[in-house]
Amino acid sequence: MQKYYKIVIADDHPLFRTALRQAVSTGISNTHLIEAESIDSLQHILEQQTQIDLILLDLFMPGAHGYSGLLFLRGNYSNIPIVIVSALEEPQVIQQTIAYGASGFIPKSSSLRTICTALQTVLNGNIWIPESIDQSQHPVSDPQQEKLAEQITTLTPQQYKVLSMLTEGKQNKQIAFELNLSEATIKAHATAIFKKLGVRNRTQAVIAIKQLKLENPALFSVMES
Repeated sequence: MQKYYKIVIADDHPLFRTALRQAVSTGISNTHLIEAESIDSLQHILEQQTQIDLILLDLFMPGAHGYSGLLFLRGNYSNIPIVIVSALEEPQVIQQTIAYGASGFIPKSSSLRTICTALQTVLNGNIWIPESIDQSQHPVSDPQQEKLAEQITTLTPQQYKVLSMLTEGKQNKQIAFELNLSEATIKAHATAIFKKLGVRNRTQAVIAIKQLKLENPALFSVMES
């Protein structure tokens, strides 16, 4: 009996979500595809849906500050394999995502055939990265960044959501309104976040999270047919 796969495509570009949906449908039969345009909508999906088989995650989308989205997902949904689909193709970035727990990395410039091969490889329980990347090499270790990465994985979904909004410069009152919570609850979340990150205030928290940010390419290649 052929396996049925439930896959989430998380990317804030509608056109690329459509292209990736086509690629997944072409390469893998029997799939149920769900789309998310932000980390917040992805969290909602993961809370509502069961037995997700794979997440295709863009590094650049609302709520994902560089590697932080991947780290948060690895800390809270460690049973779901994640494949990064990104315009970035630097070996250091690819190796770092694997070190942070991704099951694969697909450049957005990849051909349809390559994408299909990569997805099937990951669904079979293996790691997939571009052939040009030496899997025996590891990213240069930064003890401070590694410590921060580990701290991010300890944040709860609600704490990560609040941290993302703090990083966007939103005040406690605004965050409370948007999340339909009391301001006191937001302050309590913020205190817990600061403790987990080893900082004293929101300014230090924002500075810390920026260590995980990446430069977003202005343009990216489209998938070849």
